[in-house]
Amino acid sequence: MIGLVGKKLGMTHVYDPYGRRIAVTAVQAGPCTVVSVRENGTHQYQAIQVGFEPVKPKKLNKAKAGHLAQANVSTFRYLREFRLNPKASSEKLDWKVGETLTVELFKEHELVDVTGISIGKGFQGGMKRWNWSGGNETHGSTSHRRPGSIGSTTTPGRVLRGHHLPGHMGARRTTVQHIRVIGLNSENNLLWLQGAIPGPDEGLVMVRRSIKYPGRIKKPREMVTMVDEEEPLNKNAKAAAKKK
Repeated sequence: MIGLVGKKLGMTHVYDPYGRRIAVTAVQAGPCTVVSVRENGTHQYQAIQVGFEPVKPKKLNKAKAGHLAQANVSTFRYLREFRLNPKASSEKLDWKVGETLTVELFKEHELVDVTGISIGKGFQGGMKRWNWSGGNETHGSTSHRRPGSIGSTTTPGRVLRGHHLPGHMGARRTTVQHIRVIGLNSENNLLWLQGAIPGPDEGLVMVRRSIKYPGRIKKPREMVTMVDEEEPLNKNAKAAAKKK
């Protein structure tokens, strides 16, 4: 799905039209320039390659600088590719080199998918990395946070692949789906996305239309005010009200 490359700025909160506070992440998305177009005839798939964050040519390696010079476009620090979905009715397919993509690509309350590199946590134990419950903390137990036995007997006689063990945590490509666009600012190229997204502040992210629900608009639910009718008073309550 088509999308934008941007940088995560941080989190804040906004209020919807009904006064509900919503935690949002601010993203500087774009502007991005189309630097290459992938076609079915040549590349066996449809996609566009976009550039983000202009940079001086001397800061690029020869391969990237030559690629951008051949396309006759400006030089960019980051290049990312977005595959196109011909089956989606809202997807534009006839992109040309040099076109610019901005936050106007999205609509308010539209669902998007956000991809980024999660925050690295370094080497962590199994309880933090895999949410183990741990061993007994009483009755003389000496195994509180240890993995315990990880192998089997003669059969299979080895540690099965994929076993949850301590190791490096985080710093992986992560995608969060179905995030709602709370608001956008085309003048400053800003997007406000509901909730948290992967990566640290100033980290690179890719915001694309929802792959499962392309073009779906999810507006906030209206607030319904409930008015309780006064209960009918009994004889004693009516007499007490008259005395007041």
